[in-house]
Amino acid sequence: MNLLLLPHSILCGLVLCDTAASLVAVYRAQCLLREMDGRAGDRQSQRDGELQARRDTLEALAAQLHDPRNHTPVAPPPGLPKPGLNLSKRSHALRMHRRGEGAEQIASALELPRQEVDLLLKVHRSVLSSV
Repeated sequence: MNLLLLPHSILCGLVLCDTAASLVAVYRAQCLLREMDGRAGDRQSQRDGELQARRDTLEALAAQLHDPRNHTPVAPPPGLPKPGLNLSKRSHALRMHRRGEGAEQIASALELPRQEVDLLLKVHRSVLSSV
């Protein structure tokens, strides 16, 4: 269709309708942009709040770490047991027992727990009774 053949009033009406539709599209685009900026701002403020909370937690932990009153003595890890009754201590304990010394004296002299010495003596008596 040739636009020059249309009456002037129809041509003006089409231009006005196109202009109005363009303005509505631009207005709607601006509304959508404002809405997206608002959501982005909300998300950013939420992230900032979470970040600040993490910073506060980290600062509190750092303060606890640097406060000497919070440090409790740390026990050594229960990795290897303390050397106990080896063969030489065992034979020495049995010799002391044959000489008539008590379990308490043997434990203190050899720096062994009393329970280990008692167990050794019970096992020794058991072995002797079975032989």
